[in-house]
Amino acid sequence: MTVINIIFRVEEICKKYDKYDVDKQRELGASGDDAFSRLFNSIDTDIESVVHKAELASTETNRAAAVALNAEVRRTKARLAEDVVKLQKLAVKKVKGLTKEERESRCDLVIALADRIQVIPDGHERQANNEWGGASAPNKNIKFDISEEDMDDGFFQQTEESSQFRQEYEMRRKKQDEGLDVISEGLDALKNLARDMNEELDKQVPLMDEMETKVDGATSDLKNTNVRLKQQLVKMRSSRNFCIDIILLCVVLGIISYIYK
Repeated sequence: MTVINIIFRVEEICKKYDKYDVDKQRELGASGDDAFSRLFNSIDTDIESVVHKAELASTETNRAAAVALNAEVRRTKARLAEDVVKLQKLAVKKVKGLTKEERESRCDLVIALADRIQVIPDGHERQANNEWGGASAPNKNIKFDISEEDMDDGFFQQTEESSQFRQEYEMRRKKQDEGLDVISEGLDALKNLARDMNEELDKQVPLMDEMETKVDGATSDLKNTNVRLKQQLVKMRSSRNFCIDIILLCVVLGIISYIYK
Protein backbone atom coordinates (compact mmCIF):
# COMPACT_ATOMS: atom_id res chain seq x y z
CA MET A 1 0.00 0.00 0.00
CA THR A 2 1.49 3.28 -1.10
CA VAL A 3 1.56 6.50 0.87
CA ILE A 4 -1.02 8.08 -1.42
CA ASN A 5 -3.47 5.27 -0.76
CA ILE A 6 -2.92 5.62 2.97
CA ILE A 7 -3.62 9.37 2.77
CA PHE A 8 -6.81 8.77 0.78
CA ARG A 9 -8.02 6.15 3.26
CA VAL A 10 -7.27 8.44 6.21
CA GLU A 11 -9.26 11.23 4.55
CA GLU A 12 -12.18 8.89 3.94
CA ILE A 13 -12.14 7.75 7.57
CA CYS A 14 -11.99 11.37 8.78
CA LYS A 15 -14.93 12.30 6.57
CA LYS A 16 -16.87 9.33 7.90
CA TYR A 17 -16.38 10.38 11.53
CA ASP A 18 -16.69 14.12 10.98
CA LYS A 19 -20.33 13.88 11.94
CA TYR A 20 -19.30 12.99 15.51
CA ASP A 21 -17.02 16.02 15.84
CA VAL A 22 -18.98 18.47 18.00
CA ASP A 23 -16.75 21.46 17.27
CA LYS A 24 -16.94 20.92 13.54
CA GLN A 25 -20.69 20.42 13.65
CA ARG A 26 -20.94 23.67 15.57
CA GLU A 27 -18.95 25.50 12.91
CA LEU A 28 -21.05 23.96 10.16
CA GLY A 29 -24.23 24.79 12.03
CA ALA A 30 -23.17 28.40 12.45
CA SER A 31 -23.33 28.85 8.70
CA GLY A 32 -26.52 26.81 8.34
CA ASP A 33 -29.93 28.35 8.27
CA ASP A 34 -32.00 25.43 9.63
CA ALA A 35 -33.63 25.50 13.06
CA PHE A 36 -31.67 22.48 14.31
CA SER A 37 -28.30 24.17 13.83
CA ARG A 38 -29.40 27.37 15.52
CA LEU A 39 -30.92 25.57 18.50
CA PHE A 40 -27.93 23.22 18.76
CA ASN A 41 -25.48 26.12 18.89
CA SER A 42 -27.62 27.91 21.46
CA ILE A 43 -27.83 24.85 23.72
CA ASP A 44 -24.11 24.18 23.38
CA THR A 45 -23.28 27.76 24.37
CA ASP A 46 -25.64 27.56 27.35
CA ILE A 47 -24.05 24.28 28.45
CA GLU A 48 -20.61 25.87 28.50
CA SER A 49 -21.99 28.78 30.50
CA VAL A 50 -23.74 26.57 33.05
CA VAL A 51 -20.65 24.36 33.41
CA HIS A 52 -18.67 27.47 34.25
CA LYS A 53 -21.27 28.45 36.86
CA ALA A 54 -21.19 24.94 38.34
CA GLU A 55 -17.42 25.18 38.67
CA LEU A 56 -17.77 28.54 40.41
CA ALA A 57 -20.37 27.06 42.78
CA SER A 58 -18.07 24.15 43.65
CA THR A 59 -15.22 26.51 44.54
CA GLU A 60 -17.39 29.15 46.26
CA THR A 61 -16.64 29.49 49.97
CA ASN A 62 -19.75 31.52 50.75
CA ARG A 63 -22.54 29.03 51.33
CA ALA A 64 -25.34 31.41 50.39
CA ALA A 65 -23.65 32.34 47.12
CA ALA A 66 -23.01 28.66 46.36
CA VAL A 67 -26.68 27.81 46.98
CA ALA A 68 -27.77 30.66 44.69
CA LEU A 69 -25.41 29.49 41.94
CA ASN A 70 -26.58 25.88 42.27
CA ALA A 71 -30.21 27.01 42.07
CA GLU A 72 -29.45 28.96 38.90
CA VAL A 73 -27.66 25.91 37.49
CA ARG A 74 -30.70 23.72 38.19
CA ARG A 75 -33.04 26.21 36.53
CA THR A 76 -30.80 26.38 33.49
CA LYS A 77 -30.58 22.58 33.32
CA ALA A 78 -34.36 22.31 33.42
CA ARG A 79 -34.67 24.82 30.59
CA LEU A 80 -31.99 23.03 28.59
CA ALA A 81 -33.81 19.73 29.09
CA GLU A 82 -36.89 21.27 27.45
CA ASP A 83 -34.72 22.59 24.62
CA VAL A 84 -33.19 19.13 24.13
CA VAL A 85 -36.68 17.69 23.63
CA LYS A 86 -37.33 20.32 20.96
CA LEU A 87 -33.94 19.57 19.41
CA GLN A 88 -34.79 15.86 19.32
CA LYS A 89 -37.93 16.63 17.31
CA LEU A 90 -35.94 18.80 14.92
CA ALA A 91 -33.27 16.10 14.53
CA VAL A 92 -35.70 13.54 13.12
CA LYS A 93 -37.39 16.10 10.92
CA LYS A 94 -36.64 15.77 7.24
CA VAL A 95 -34.71 18.69 5.80
CA LYS A 96 -34.05 19.34 2.14
CA GLY A 97 -30.51 18.34 1.18
CA LEU A 98 -29.97 16.33 4.39
CA THR A 99 -29.11 12.64 4.05
CA LYS A 100 -30.27 9.84 6.30
CA GLU A 101 -26.82 9.44 7.83
CA GLU A 102 -26.71 13.12 8.70
CA ARG A 103 -30.09 12.85 10.40
CA GLU A 104 -28.81 9.88 12.41
CA SER A 105 -25.72 11.85 13.35
CA ARG A 106 -27.96 14.66 14.55
CA CYS A 107 -29.76 12.23 16.84
CA ASP A 108 -26.39 11.14 18.23
CA LEU A 109 -25.47 14.77 18.84
CA VAL A 110 -28.73 15.32 20.72
CA ILE A 111 -28.01 12.31 22.94
CA ALA A 112 -24.51 13.64 23.59
CA LEU A 113 -25.97 17.01 24.59
CA ALA A 114 -28.40 15.32 26.97
CA ASP A 115 -25.54 13.41 28.58
CA ARG A 116 -23.51 16.60 28.96
CA ILE A 117 -26.42 18.35 30.65
CA GLN A 118 -27.06 15.41 32.96
CA VAL A 119 -23.51 15.23 34.31
CA ILE A 120 -23.38 18.94 35.21
CA PRO A 121 -23.17 19.14 39.04
CA ASP A 122 -25.96 21.17 40.60
CA GLY A 123 -25.52 20.56 44.32
CA HIS A 124 -28.00 17.68 44.54
CA GLU A 125 -27.08 14.02 44.67
CA ARG A 126 -28.79 11.97 41.99
CA GLN A 127 -29.46 8.30 42.01
CA ALA A 128 -27.64 6.26 39.39
CA ASN A 129 -30.77 4.56 38.11
CA ASN A 130 -32.69 7.80 37.43
CA GLU A 131 -33.61 8.26 33.80
CA TRP A 132 -32.95 11.54 32.00
CA GLY A 133 -35.80 13.97 32.63
CA GLY A 134 -37.78 11.43 34.63
CA ALA A 135 -38.45 10.69 38.26
CA SER A 136 -37.25 7.66 40.20
CA ALA A 137 -39.78 4.86 40.26
CA PRO A 138 -40.89 3.57 43.65
CA ASN A 139 -39.27 0.37 44.81
CA LYS A 140 -41.99 -2.20 45.30
CA ASN A 141 -39.63 -4.56 47.14
CA ILE A 142 -39.55 -2.33 50.23
CA LYS A 143 -41.62 -3.81 53.05
CA PHE A 144 -42.36 -2.59 56.54
CA ASP A 145 -41.89 -5.41 58.99
CA ILE A 146 -43.99 -4.45 61.99
CA SER A 147 -45.28 -7.42 63.86
CA GLU A 148 -47.93 -7.41 66.55
CA GLU A 149 -45.37 -8.55 69.11
CA ASP A 150 -43.40 -5.32 68.70
CA MET A 151 -46.53 -3.20 69.14
CA ASP A 152 -46.83 -3.71 72.88
CA ASP A 153 -48.01 -1.22 75.49
CA GLY A 154 -44.74 0.68 75.39
CA PHE A 155 -44.78 1.08 71.62
CA PHE A 156 -47.06 4.12 71.73
CA GLN A 157 -45.68 5.46 75.00
CA GLN A 158 -44.57 9.07 74.83
CA THR A 159 -40.91 9.85 75.30
CA GLU A 160 -39.53 12.83 77.17
CA GLU A 161 -38.82 14.70 73.94
CA SER A 162 -42.31 14.09 72.59
CA SER A 163 -43.80 15.22 75.89
CA GLN A 164 -41.75 18.43 75.83
CA PHE A 165 -42.71 19.02 72.23
CA ARG A 166 -46.39 18.51 73.03
CA GLN A 167 -46.20 20.85 76.03
CA GLU A 168 -44.48 23.51 73.96
CA TYR A 169 -47.08 23.05 71.24
CA GLU A 170 -49.95 23.40 73.71
CA MET A 171 -48.34 26.48 75.27
CA ARG A 172 -47.85 28.16 71.90
CA ARG A 173 -51.38 27.32 70.86
CA LYS A 174 -52.69 28.76 74.13
CA LYS A 175 -50.73 31.98 73.55
CA GLN A 176 -52.10 32.20 70.04
CA ASP A 177 -55.64 31.71 71.35
CA GLU A 178 -55.10 34.46 73.92
CA GLY A 179 -53.76 36.78 71.24
CA LEU A 180 -56.74 36.02 69.02
CA ASP A 181 -59.08 36.73 71.94
CA VAL A 182 -57.43 40.12 72.49
CA ILE A 183 -57.76 40.92 68.79
CA SER A 184 -61.40 39.84 68.88
CA GLU A 185 -62.11 42.09 71.86
CA GLY A 186 -60.42 45.01 70.12
CA LEU A 187 -62.49 44.44 67.00
CA ASP A 188 -65.67 44.33 69.08
CA ALA A 189 -64.72 47.62 70.75
CA LEU A 190 -64.07 49.22 67.37
CA LYS A 191 -67.38 47.89 66.11
CA ASN A 192 -69.26 49.39 69.07
CA LEU A 193 -67.42 52.70 68.67
CA ALA A 194 -68.29 52.84 64.99
CA ARG A 195 -71.94 52.08 65.80
CA ASP A 196 -72.05 54.88 68.41
CA MET A 197 -70.46 57.32 65.96
CA ASN A 198 -73.01 56.37 63.33
CA GLU A 199 -75.90 56.92 65.76
CA GLU A 200 -74.49 60.29 66.83
CA LEU A 201 -74.14 61.36 63.21
CA ASP A 202 -77.73 60.34 62.58
CA LYS A 203 -78.78 62.57 65.50
CA GLN A 204 -76.67 65.51 64.32
CA VAL A 205 -78.00 65.48 60.74
CA PRO A 206 -81.48 66.97 61.60
CA LEU A 207 -79.84 69.60 63.82
CA MET A 208 -77.48 70.57 61.03
CA ASP A 209 -80.39 70.80 58.60
CA GLU A 210 -82.34 73.02 61.01
CA MET A 211 -79.30 75.21 61.60
CA GLU A 212 -78.78 75.57 57.86
CA THR A 213 -82.43 76.60 57.43
CA LYS A 214 -82.12 79.23 60.17
CA VAL A 215 -78.91 80.60 58.68
CA ASP A 216 -80.58 80.89 55.28
CA GLY A 217 -83.52 82.77 56.88
CA ALA A 218 -81.19 85.13 58.77
CA THR A 219 -79.26 85.83 55.58
CA SER A 220 -82.48 86.67 53.73
CA ASP A 221 -83.67 88.98 56.55
CA LEU A 222 -80.30 90.74 56.60
CA LYS A 223 -80.48 91.37 52.87
CA ASN A 224 -84.00 92.82 53.18
CA THR A 225 -82.92 95.03 56.08
CA ASN A 226 -79.98 96.34 54.09
CA VAL A 227 -82.27 97.21 51.17
CA ARG A 228 -84.73 99.10 53.41
CA LEU A 229 -81.92 100.94 55.19
CA LYS A 230 -80.46 102.03 51.88
CA GLN A 231 -83.81 103.34 50.70
CA GLN A 232 -84.31 105.26 53.96
CA LEU A 233 -80.88 106.86 53.67
CA VAL A 234 -81.64 107.99 50.12
CA LYS A 235 -84.90 109.60 51.27
CA MET A 236 -83.27 111.40 54.18
CA ARG A 237 -80.52 112.78 51.97
CA SER A 238 -83.06 114.11 49.41
CA SER A 239 -85.09 116.12 51.99
CA ARG A 240 -81.94 117.55 53.54
CA ASN A 241 -80.67 118.74 50.18
CA PHE A 242 -84.01 120.51 49.50
CA CYS A 243 -83.80 122.52 52.74
CA ILE A 244 -80.21 123.52 52.05
CA ASP A 245 -81.11 124.65 48.55
CA ILE A 246 -83.94 126.91 49.88
CA ILE A 247 -81.65 128.49 52.49
CA LEU A 248 -78.94 129.18 49.90
CA LEU A 249 -81.53 130.70 47.55
CA CYS A 250 -82.75 133.05 50.31
CA VAL A 251 -79.20 134.15 51.07
CA VAL A 252 -78.52 134.90 47.41
CA LEU A 253 -81.73 136.93 47.09
CA GLY A 254 -80.84 138.93 50.23
CA ILE A 255 -77.40 139.74 48.87
CA ILE A 256 -78.83 140.89 45.54
CA SER A 257 -81.45 143.13 47.22
CA TYR A 258 -78.78 144.66 49.43
CA ILE A 259 -76.61 145.50 46.47
CA TYR A 260 -79.33 147.18 44.46
CA LYS A 261 -80.51 149.30 47.41
